[in-house]
Amino acid sequence: MDNVTMADWPDTRQRARDMLDAFIPHAGAEYARNRGLDLGPGSHRHVSRLSPALRHRLVTERECIAAALDAHGQQAAKFIDEVFWRSYFKGWLEQRPQVWTDARPTALPDDRTLDAMRGRTGIDCFDAWVRELVATGYLHNHARMWFASIWIFTLRLDWRRGADFFLRHLLDGDAASNTLSWRWVAGLHSQGKSYRADPDNIARFTDGHFRPTGLASEAPPLSEGPPPPRIPLPRPAPLLPEMPAGLLITAEDCRPEDHAWPCPISGAATLAGSHLRSCEPVAPMVRAFEEAALADAARRHDGPVRTLHAGDPQVLVDWAADIGVRQIVTPYVPAGPMRDWLDDAAPTLDRAGIVLRQMRRDWDDLVWPHATAGYFKLKKNIPRILQAADLA
Repeated sequence: MDNVTMADWPDTRQRARDMLDAFIPHAGAEYARNRGLDLGPGSHRHVSRLSPALRHRLVTERECIAAALDAHGQQAAKFIDEVFWRSYFKGWLEQRPQVWTDARPTALPDDRTLDAMRGRTGIDCFDAWVRELVATGYLHNHARMWFASIWIFTLRLDWRRGADFFLRHLLDGDAASNTLSWRWVAGLHSQGKSYRADPDNIARFTDGHFRPTGLASEAPPLSEGPPPPRIPLPRPAPLLPEMPAGLLITAEDCRPEDHAWPCPISGAATLAGSHLRSCEPVAPMVRAFEEAALADAARRHDGPVRTLHAGDPQVLVDWAADIGVRQIVTPYVPAGPMRDWLDDAAPTLDRAGIVLRQMRRDWDDLVWPHATAGYFKLKKNIPRILQAADLA
């Protein structure tokens, strides 16, 4: 794993575009046929590896789908489907933010959990995936499912702690995709339907590299209380067009130049928040990736950009005072740790007479209203969404 470095991951807009361009010729039938193969660190050549860039929106769902359609037409259906899964998870959690709040671990990890996080279980594939995750900030999607299933049903550990472990180490760690994927494996998302890691399946899709023994032969779905009620999608308050604003760039959207800001921009700042992912230490590689993505966004901004840290919310008040504004604008921040921090900062901003306004992408407005139940309710609307997005 020593040969896998930060250079393997798209932490700038240009690198993400180059990686997308290199992958697109393989995004059709070849992707559909081979995407399930996990050949280990440094050999993930059958998938795009664009998830860290998509998570920080160095590239967008819309441009990935447009490129795939242009190159392959309907043969890109499987790749398009996988991109829509991310949008589905984002929209679903946006309408049930309490699920994110409830997923936060409330207790320190016990010794058995610490052994699992250190790769000391004696299950060769699981321990190898721990090492890969910690060393590279990435796991193949298939490995993530197997890992979560072994964590929950073989090791019988708290899924919340496992999800937190992923969130601390994944470069593409995302509150929605990560939380809901773990819940899906556990049988909590699609209630009553869990995912069992099967040794033969692992052997097949790792090309025989692993054939574990002693895995749980059953995966009885976990249960919990009734799910929180779905709330209407939040409507961002409109920006104040005549009021000068400070542009705040978070790692939730490193492409603020895509937005047509209707107000004069008097200054800009990036807001680092990777440390908000967990109460436990977040991996240095995750922090470095976010810093690189934010620095790249700053370089693309026309004008000086301040570097801020999401600690005391007074930092926003002081920055706004320095550039002489009472309005802060930012690309939309969905449910997750940065939203939590901004919500907690709201009283401080209110007392200072500062308004925070967010602008949501048209893509999210098109897709998220369909994420009200299971994924397949959204899936059947994909043709209409693509037509509305002028991609059909």
